[in-house]
Amino acid sequence: MTTSDVSILVPVAAATDDGGPTTHLADRSVSVIIATRDRPHLLRRALAGVLAQRHDAPVEIVVVFDRCEPDHSLAELATDEGPGVDVVVSTNQRTPGLAGARNSGIDLASRSWIAFCDDDDEWLPGKLQAQFEALAGSPGCRAACTGILIRYEGNDIARMPDPDRVTFDGFLRDRMTEVHPSSWLVHRQTLVERIGLVDEEIPGSYAEDYDLFLRTARRTGIAVAGQPLVRVWWHGASYFFERWKMIDEALGYLIEKYPEFDRHPDGLARIRGQQAVAQAAMGERTRALRTIAATARLHPTEKRLPLALAVAAGLKAESALKIAHRFGKGI
Repeated sequence: MTTSDVSILVPVAAATDDGGPTTHLADRSVSVIIATRDRPHLLRRALAGVLAQRHDAPVEIVVVFDRCEPDHSLAELATDEGPGVDVVVSTNQRTPGLAGARNSGIDLASRSWIAFCDDDDEWLPGKLQAQFEALAGSPGCRAACTGILIRYEGNDIARMPDPDRVTFDGFLRDRMTEVHPSSWLVHRQTLVERIGLVDEEIPGSYAEDYDLFLRTARRTGIAVAGQPLVRVWWHGASYFFERWKMIDEALGYLIEKYPEFDRHPDGLARIRGQQAVAQAAMGERTRALRTIAATARLHPTEKRLPLALAVAAGLKAESALKIAHRFGKGI
C-alpha cells in the first residue's frame, strides 16, 4: 500500500495516555470481538474474514454468544492458523444484548488493541494492515476506521469517511454511517481508562456504536484508512430492523446524554427526524406530528421531514427503508 492509499486525520492537541506519541504502536496485537446470536452461517463468514488477515502481530478472536448456546468447536479454528492466532469462545456475562456482549468480549480480551466485527459483516484483506499504517502516520490517534462496502440486494456501494469530519463535532452533526463498528479499531488502554466501555444502558443497544464513536472522538483523534475494507451486509435479519419503539427510546436517550447537540441544530434535527419516522411507523400520529414540528423549527430543510410526514399519512415505513437501503443509506 502506498502513502496515497491512506487518509489520515491529525488531531489538534490530541490527548495521550502513555509514554510518548508512538509507544502505543509498539505492540500491535489485536483482540477482535465478535458478538453473535443464533446466526451460525453468518458467523462463519465473519470469522473467515478475520482469519484471512495477514497481520504482523498476534490476533485473538473473542466470540461472545448472547442469549444462545455457545459453539465451543470454533476454538479449533485457531489450530489451522498456526501460532499467533487464538479463538476464545464465551457467553455474554453482562447485560443481555449487543452492548453487554461486546463488553464481555473486552473483559476477556488480552491484546493491546480492540477491534469489532459484527457477526453478519466481513473484513476484507488488508484491513488491519491499512489501519495500523494510518495510525503510524498520525501519532496522536488512538483509534482508526476504514471505509465500507454496503452490500444490499447483490450490489456493493462504497462509503468512505471524510477524515476532516471524523471529530466530536462532526459526529454531532452527522451519524456518518460510513464509520461502522465493524471497521473500528481502538487502543485497549485508551478505551478502558479514558473512553469507557460500551454503554449498556442504551435501550436495546441501539446506536451504542454511535455513542462509542462520540465518546472516542472526545478523547482522541481517529485515523482513517482510505479504502473500503469491510463489507457490511444489509438484510432483513438485523435485530434492529423495524424495531421502531426501541429506536425512538434509544435516540431520546442519546439526546439527553449529549447536551452538546444543542449547539448543532442540524444534528439535533436529524435525530428528531428519525424519531418522528419511528413514531409515525408505530401509529403514534399525533406525537409524530409534534416531533415533526419541533424538527422543522430546528432545521426546516431536514431531509427526514417529508418522509416522516409521508409515513404519518400512511406510507409504510418498511417500504421507505428498503428504498433508502438500495442507495446505501438508512433512515
